[in-house]
Amino acid sequence: MDSGDEPEGSEGQRKKKRYHRHTPHQIQELEAVFKECPHPDEKQRMQLSRDLALEPRQIKFWFQNRRTQMKAQHERADNCALRSENDKIRCENIAIREALKKVICPTCGGPPLGEDSYFDEQKLRMENARLKEELDRVSSVASKYLGRPIAQLPPVQPIPISSLDLSVGSYGAPPPGLGPSLDLDLLPGSSSSSVMPFPFPTAVSELEKPIMAEVPTSAMEELIRLVQTDEPLWMKSASDGSDLLNLDTYDRIFPRRGQPYKSPDIRIEASRDSSLVIMNAVTLVDMFMDPVKWIELFPTIVSKARTVEVLATGVAGTRSGSLILMYEELQVLSPVVSTREFFFLRYCQQIEQGLWVIGDVSVDLSRESQFSSSSRSRKLPSGCLIQEVPDGYSKVTWVEHMEIEEKAPTHRLYRDLVNSGVAFGAQRWLATLQRMCERFARVMVTGASPRDIGGVIPSPEGKRSMVKLAQRMVNNFCTSISASNGHRWTTLSGLNDVGVRVTVHKSTDPGQPNGVVLSAATSIWLPVSCQRVFSFFKDERTRSQWDVLSNGNSVQEVAHIATGSHPGNSISLLRALNSSQNNMLILQESCTDASGSLVVYAPVDLQGINIVMSGEDPSYIPLLPSGFTILPDGRPGGASTSSNPMSSSSGGSLITVAFQILVSSLPSAKLNLESVTTVNNLISTTVQQIKAALNCSSV
Repeated sequence: MDSGDEPEGSEGQRKKKRYHRHTPHQIQELEAVFKECPHPDEKQRMQLSRDLALEPRQIKFWFQNRRTQMKAQHERADNCALRSENDKIRCENIAIREALKKVICPTCGGPPLGEDSYFDEQKLRMENARLKEELDRVSSVASKYLGRPIAQLPPVQPIPISSLDLSVGSYGAPPPGLGPSLDLDLLPGSSSSSVMPFPFPTAVSELEKPIMAEVPTSAMEELIRLVQTDEPLWMKSASDGSDLLNLDTYDRIFPRRGQPYKSPDIRIEASRDSSLVIMNAVTLVDMFMDPVKWIELFPTIVSKARTVEVLATGVAGTRSGSLILMYEELQVLSPVVSTREFFFLRYCQQIEQGLWVIGDVSVDLSRESQFSSSSRSRKLPSGCLIQEVPDGYSKVTWVEHMEIEEKAPTHRLYRDLVNSGVAFGAQRWLATLQRMCERFARVMVTGASPRDIGGVIPSPEGKRSMVKLAQRMVNNFCTSISASNGHRWTTLSGLNDVGVRVTVHKSTDPGQPNGVVLSAATSIWLPVSCQRVFSFFKDERTRSQWDVLSNGNSVQEVAHIATGSHPGNSISLLRALNSSQNNMLILQESCTDASGSLVVYAPVDLQGINIVMSGEDPSYIPLLPSGFTILPDGRPGGASTSSNPMSSSSGGSLITVAFQILVSSLPSAKLNLESVTTVNNLISTTVQQIKAALNCSSV
């Protein structure tokens, strides 16, 4: 349609309407503009109107008609191309079918293969190609790792070992026949720990999007008031000085949200804290809005995270205005504490120069009913305010506000810690954030710290490679003891009311030895301060008192990388003295902050350490970490404070002891009952030795 005027009025008026045909010059000019800008704005249309002596409405409708024409041309071209491709494929299919009718088996001279057999053969060919590619990759890694091609490696001979010779994280497996075979199905959790079950659809319906777009505005206003308002909305706790939310005041200020949690089965957790962290605001914002970086920043808290859908990308070049739908799973580092799952909106807004707000709020959608964990959790407006300050620091004020409806009570050992709100509260998030930001800052420094032992690590690249390997080790350990739905634990009898809990999975990850991996853990309470327990595990001089596999041998620290201002935050490379395994070293990372402590370790052979020291990528060095987590017991009356529970001289500790063992290098193998008995005895003996060393044998 070449008309530049839109018909108006009655039918008679439309019949009398005069149509205008554009001149060749006008069409040429319009076409030139269309190539550059198919959607001119009003200002551009007015300019064209003046230049070409046409009405603005004529310009507008010419561009509309031209876009419609262009779209139709593209669709016709696409249809022709698809029709041609379809005809080609149909001809090839007919030719293949005719050829298959004449095929005979070269071995037996039998009849031609059926269609199902043909496609099975194609699947096998594709699988063979994939396996060959995998073999080539592994051969390349092995030749670099061992210094010779994989074809030159001698055949592996089975080495008989006794039950107590089974080394933690060793790459050997107990020989077959040690005991009756135990089917993997008898111990749930046979799927790989790296598989992240996701209980929601991966797309948001068009009906849900407008609802979600309206939620962040009011939620952000509420979050900012929670961050910036003190009394009477927040009150100071008389026992430890922490901020407590006054629910009566909250209900008056935000009455629309005052009703949902009046049920006696629903518990409210609300906390607020503020501190300085050594990271600039823009970097923090980027890490908070990226689920992968979010997990890297909080490996001890966030066990899973995923973006369901990006609803708004924000201003170009920044995260301001971003809105994403997220799923996450939060954990306490013990298999006896249920994880908390959240399905929520995360939004980001730059309020002014150097000041950002990042908020979370759960959305009430039908898919929330698909949660299968033992507690149903909802985020009320929560998040943080990030204020950039000089010298690369940021001031972060964090608010956590949740509704918790537990389907099963928390185990008595952790009940005080969880019910007090400390386990998932703002203090824990900020303490972890401070420690991890310090860790990242230390890694970026090219020079060595005065506390680093640099003789073994020759270069900054070697240091970064060592830190990267240790980070993967800690992440793997945290995942291995999670109470996630992907880790269904089976409780063995004995030890205490917690019992030794075991789970098994088939490991296929590049960073783990392939085969069947048995994870085992237990948690205990000791009337000893967290700092004393951490120092006991951290000190290499007392290692022989708890490491039942060291056979009484002492260890020597041959490399040390400081990862924080606290002397307990470090990565160490340890060598066992007077040991028959001279080519085996121990990689260990210890970390402590106001929320708790970790000591994680894994054996690494000498060839692997050489790869790390040279600065090469350590992703393919296999690790099976074991270790300990230490948390304050959260019991009232202790001397600990919310600002630093680790500093208490009194009060008890919650300790989780965890081991991982490769019980077979064959992923299809059955779990040997002897291995379960071995690891049960291993943990029981370790717990007894810890209690004896800390004078708590009677507990």
